[in-house]
Amino acid sequence: MLSNLSIRDVVLIERLDLHFAAGLTTLTGETGAGKSILLDSLGLALGARADAGLIRTGTEQAVVSAVFSVNSAHPAVALLDEQGLDAGDEILLRRIITKDGRSRALVNDQPVSVTFLKKLSALLIEVQGQHEQVGLADPANHLGLLDAFGVPLEARMATTAAYKAWKDVAGRLAAAELKIAEAARDEDLLRHAVSELTTLAPQPGEEEALATERLRLQSGERRAEAIAAALAELTPKDRRSLGPASHLRAAARALSRLAAPNGEHPAAAAMAAIERAEESLAEAETLLTRLAHEAEDDPRALEATEERLFSLRAAARKHGVNVVSLPEFLDQLREKLAALETSTADIAALTRETAAKRASYIEAAAALSALRQQAAGQLMQALALELPPLKLERARFVVERTTLPEASWGSRGADSIKFLIATNPGDAPGALDKIASGGELSRLMLGLKVVLTGGASVETLIFDEVDSGIGGATAAAVGERLARVADGVQVLVVTHSPQVAARGVAQMRVSKRVSADRAVTFVETLSPEERREEIARMLAGEFVTDAAREAATSLLAAT
Repeated sequence: MLSNLSIRDVVLIERLDLHFAAGLTTLTGETGAGKSILLDSLGLALGARADAGLIRTGTEQAVVSAVFSVNSAHPAVALLDEQGLDAGDEILLRRIITKDGRSRALVNDQPVSVTFLKKLSALLIEVQGQHEQVGLADPANHLGLLDAFGVPLEARMATTAAYKAWKDVAGRLAAAELKIAEAARDEDLLRHAVSELTTLAPQPGEEEALATERLRLQSGERRAEAIAAALAELTPKDRRSLGPASHLRAAARALSRLAAPNGEHPAAAAMAAIERAEESLAEAETLLTRLAHEAEDDPRALEATEERLFSLRAAARKHGVNVVSLPEFLDQLREKLAALETSTADIAALTRETAAKRASYIEAAAALSALRQQAAGQLMQALALELPPLKLERARFVVERTTLPEASWGSRGADSIKFLIATNPGDAPGALDKIASGGELSRLMLGLKVVLTGGASVETLIFDEVDSGIGGATAAAVGERLARVADGVQVLVVTHSPQVAARGVAQMRVSKRVSADRAVTFVETLSPEERREEIARMLAGEFVTDAAREAATSLLAAT
């Protein structure tokens, strides 16, 4: 509920700090005292449009703060949690307006958008005024209000569950149909790709193995070329070319022709060295020949390895995947083909299941519609009893239930609920805020609040001049109903009626005083004696008589 309201520098209000209690609080005062300014100020804290004209003359900014007491289960707390805002047992709404027309909105001293401020305040307070009605007048709320009035929760939950079950299986069907449609559209390409990749038969890890083998073969090829070149130098293929062995043999023959004095050959040492060189050369040739045989690979091995590697990489580029993903990609293509081939049976089964779930939802929604139709009749009967005492005896309240098109069906059923009213006999019922005048609509809202007490979605209600244009017994009926509503929620009412004012558990008087050539609005909570005097003034006018005081005492005692 609204516990505190703080206003700084708004039009005629210089500084106000108000505390509100539970139950019915009435706000009274002479016309022009500033009661509307008080409500406009509260509206700013609730997210109403900011206007620099509201700033008190001579000041730089206006500030309004409203504090609401809540418990942990309040829906406003859940909304704050969703936004990551701290929420304790109090929610502080603050609005700051500067002279340049800019405004700031804060919740618990954290900056928020005005849109969020409005959304949050709608969970905390409802205003029924002469020129603006929210809550009951909004058709978006009518279905929920009717349900809360007289539709069993079990029927609503059954419809919600049936809707969820239907939409779950319908979603699976839609996904399956989309998948099949995509596959069917590209079936030829799909089959060609599967055939091509199946022929290619990519294997896990194959690219890395081929790359490693390619490097090995390239290295072996270079080694074989070097060995072959070395052998070519030792044993030239051109017979006209003399290799090192031929040169060594020629040198040995030349030395053998030397005479051997004293039985010793003069070049014996040189000939021995040549012989050793021949042996080493022969050994080198043997070793190189062996290395050549060992390094000899299939001459097509490198070519085949590169062809395989390049084919894999070309396929990967073509399909927009990595080579390492080709085996998995082929499996996916095969699955799409398999789904295409087996989809008919799956789609048929899902179609049957969807139809069955839809039928179950229709059945549950129809049962809920019947209960709503019954509750609508009960609500119209209940309100018909409330309208005559509120001087709305000629009015006819109608709850209109229509069936929505299937595209608009939802978890709350297939119904559109609208509250309509005809204020004169023979008139066609129309929207609440279009047909009724301000005073009529405020009283109608009060009557609805009386019969919809169990469906109250907020803990604070404000009625602005709900007693406009009425008096006597009708005003007394309005006061009695306001008191009944205030048994369940906090109610604040701006009133000119003494019968209504006397019903409050607390009364505040709004007055205007002139100080230093400036008018200032004040609000004060009245003591019992001050209340009697204020109600007497409301009864008698400018000159309060003893008779008016006695009548005021009677009104207060009667409540």
